[in-house]
Amino acid sequence: MGDIIKLKKTHKQMLVLLAGTFLFCLGLNLFVTPMGLYTGGIMGMSQILRTLLAQNGIHFDFEISGYINMLFNIPLMYIAYRSISKKFFTLTLISVIAQMLFSSMIPLPVNLILPDMLTSVIVGGIISGFGVGLILRSSGSAGGIDILGVYFTKKLSNFSVGKISIIINAILFTVCMILFNVETAIYSILNTVVFSFVVDKIHYQNISMTAMIFSRNQEISNYIIKDLHRGVTMWRGYGAYTQSDTFIFVTAVSKYEVNALKSHIKKIDPQAFIIFSEGLSVSGNFEKHL
Repeated sequence: MGDIIKLKKTHKQMLVLLAGTFLFCLGLNLFVTPMGLYTGGIMGMSQILRTLLAQNGIHFDFEISGYINMLFNIPLMYIAYRSISKKFFTLTLISVIAQMLFSSMIPLPVNLILPDMLTSVIVGGIISGFGVGLILRSSGSAGGIDILGVYFTKKLSNFSVGKISIIINAILFTVCMILFNVETAIYSILNTVVFSFVVDKIHYQNISMTAMIFSRNQEISNYIIKDLHRGVTMWRGYGAYTQSDTFIFVTAVSKYEVNALKSHIKKIDPQAFIIFSEGLSVSGNFEKHL
């Protein structure tokens, strides 16, 4: 039974990963690329190289940036494999390969869907950012800067995937401004800011929460420690309404872990009372799980 549940969870992760990858490529191909703009990160570098190749007479019948992106990601995959996790590496590799396929399969529109540059920037950033957020929530990444972002998220406190994206992209778009023009660079930066904002809102691992649990069953602490791999503080309390002893557990989790925590606690103690608080600042030994 446990193997079946695990298999279903893996299949669900894979579907979310592929759906997110498709949305990422859809946002780029329909709204960003037709405007002559560039996304951030390794994919943005790939798009710039594609443009330079075209300017030098090397043209392709399909969007080649996904294939260039795949080549650029090969050394970063080593970091994913050695420093993060084998599962993360596998899912990220699948996403990068899917990007290569989707970016070449989704046709660029002959006529602009949204003629207004700013509107295209915002819509494209929302769609592609939502897609990458789904990829990260499936425990993978879109490759490139995401690999570095997730790596540093595990190593440094108060760090998010979006932050390193903005830092590296500042350098990328300076190059873009030099090679092309200021307008292209500015609108590309706006797209990346929208993209990064949406990624951070969708990627639950960046949202920390505290949980206070009231229960008579001490086994809850074992689940939090052994299954969630989180620390927990426990003390004895007394219910004024029930007039009976109870245990009080306090732990910090990511928003991504909330549903699993609630579901398992209800199995252990259906009468348990749980209070969640969002948006806290965590300092100390709090690892951001993938």
